[in-house]
Amino acid sequence: MIAQGEAFGPWLGRQLRRAGKSQAQLAGDLGITRAAVSAWITNRAEPRDEMKTKIATVLGTDASSVANRTTDVDAELRLRWHHRPAHADGGREYGNAAAFAFQADLSVLAREATQNSLDERFDATSPVRVDYTLHELTGEHLTSFLAAIQWGELEAHLTSAASAEQKVSRSLRAALDDLEEQQTLLLLRIEDYNASGLTGPEYSDGRFAAVVRRQLDSHKQSGLRAGGSYGLGKATLWATSRFGLVLMNSTLSTPHEGRTERRLVGRLDLPWHEVDGTPFAGPAWFGEPDTEPDHRGTSRSWWAAEESVRRLGLDRTSTEPGTSFLIVGAHDASGDAGTLEEMHDKLVRSLADGFWAAMVGGLTAGPLMQASVTTRRDGKVIVAKETVDPNSHHPALSRAMRAYLDNSTVSELTAADQVARAEVPLVVTPLKGQGRRNGKGVLHNSVLLVTPAAESAESTNRVTFMRGNRMTIVEHRPREIPLGTPPFQAVLLAGYATGREDDDVSVAEAFLRASEPPEHDKWDRTEELTSSYQKGAITRLREFRAEIDKAVRGLVGEREVERGGGPKALRELLRLDAPHPSFIRKSLGAPTVRGVTGQIDHAGAWHVAVTLRVPESDSERLLTPVAKFDVRSGGRPMIRWQELDASEGCRIEGGNLVIEAGVRSATFVGVTDPSTHPVHGRHARLVVEAQAARGGAS
Repeated sequence: MIAQGEAFGPWLGRQLRRAGKSQAQLAGDLGITRAAVSAWITNRAEPRDEMKTKIATVLGTDASSVANRTTDVDAELRLRWHHRPAHADGGREYGNAAAFAFQADLSVLAREATQNSLDERFDATSPVRVDYTLHELTGEHLTSFLAAIQWGELEAHLTSAASAEQKVSRSLRAALDDLEEQQTLLLLRIEDYNASGLTGPEYSDGRFAAVVRRQLDSHKQSGLRAGGSYGLGKATLWATSRFGLVLMNSTLSTPHEGRTERRLVGRLDLPWHEVDGTPFAGPAWFGEPDTEPDHRGTSRSWWAAEESVRRLGLDRTSTEPGTSFLIVGAHDASGDAGTLEEMHDKLVRSLADGFWAAMVGGLTAGPLMQASVTTRRDGKVIVAKETVDPNSHHPALSRAMRAYLDNSTVSELTAADQVARAEVPLVVTPLKGQGRRNGKGVLHNSVLLVTPAAESAESTNRVTFMRGNRMTIVEHRPREIPLGTPPFQAVLLAGYATGREDDDVSVAEAFLRASEPPEHDKWDRTEELTSSYQKGAITRLREFRAEIDKAVRGLVGEREVERGGGPKALRELLRLDAPHPSFIRKSLGAPTVRGVTGQIDHAGAWHVAVTLRVPESDSERLLTPVAKFDVRSGGRPMIRWQELDASEGCRIEGGNLVIEAGVRSATFVGVTDPSTHPVHGRHARLVVEAQAARGGAS
């Protein structure tokens, strides 16, 4: 990318500040008035070419540098860490609250960081490429890297911050101890290409300030198409670092200060601490000392030489716009992945699970993104670059997405490789202040895709909800699927995920986005939804889920589901018990069973869905779903649940079913644990009881 030269006035002003030279001194060196120099600085005039040559001589550079203005006269000032002073009012922050919004889990990092890259795709005709590289440093490689980031200067701040008793300090102390004892450091580099890059000024509005200088500032130019909206996702980068340290190298899609390549900066997030009696707020920035009068003393981003980029481990493979984030001291706090190989595999799986749809392309529409993972130790590859293939990880779902892109769906499934399609209506409630001109609201037709499940599928009979740039929101288990239904997988495309550009699309996208919490993992009640939309928004979401379930049943073979319905072999094995009559007499108005479905998988586990009719009540109800095997004599042996999920009108807390006041119908689903079965599931009758939880209301 060829950068356009910076305007003469700002460029000259910065060169004078970097050189420690005043306007009056430059005027004296050139033999002109100070007013003439002032006119140049303020862009009221520009010198002739012969005067630019004289300016180059005074500044100690060549005439072409003054003419082009794509570089500074002094290549780099001495880099330094600037630690924010403590607040004058005595306030303290013992950690970045935004970092606690997510777990420091590699799968969460992959979801949030990759979604940010996808949201910032620059050229809409090409995919954004996201490459993850795990790199373990030891010996000379470790020593060289620590010197490059000026670890010696940081150590006093890190040690002081680790001496407190807060959660962040304890974690930081453990990280410092491990580095000292093991003499190894794990870096995780996340780099995207064909993304916008950290554009914009150092301190005011723009992508750079939103990521580097601010919290809870999303500032995504993709607007409603973006997956994220809270500005929290970037916090996972710092949360994944055991030291709260991230370095950045960005190639810009639009020039800043006349340049686009190698804009570097570092940020460290520490809690409040003191060093030699001086208190510090916590955050610190790595860069050049800022020469602007308003920001003198702070550190700003710098345009790095290629050698500096290499020493910091931030070199990029092409000049395409985008950003490289280097997480220093990366870890997987979940404990699931301890070795490099395990972390590599977890990243691959997480990328496949979260972005398979965005990585699928068709005959006329290419994929939105590509992703890969590589693992190194001291510069040598120990796990080769692995390109994430959505077809190998999620073959049936990928088939469904490809069929939609190629317009090769069918209306009814008659073969194992087919994809059935149906439209599902969503009525979007009007915004407050819009009136009721459109009745209930705007009608948006989302798209449901259903296809037979792959034999390797770990999760079946679920619907994956998506919006935006095919961002996965949640897996939904549809209600009242007929017994004996062959396993299927389904995708629900809403908003911009449909690929349409109609007016209703943007309206639906905004509505669903407003219904998501910071984790973006469900469509439900949020403060933004209830404060922005008229009464009825929650009802419209509930109706939408009901329409999705109805459409699924229509595509997989709808039939009336009654208690005791289904194939005779299963019907004879499945039974659901309501509370005992004596209990009902003691507790008038107890919930009763309205319907139950179930099936046995190849491992012998029972999959059941139970719907309860709930009498009206002003208080919350607490029930315990219990699974037992029926026997001819003696007590029924209780078996454990492997999974227990709330589907509609309830939630699961500690193995109990919580039904809020006013709810009249609730559905829960469960999967039994075959390891607790006294016999195979097909050799005994299953009994499900909804018992009053101890200490709760029935």
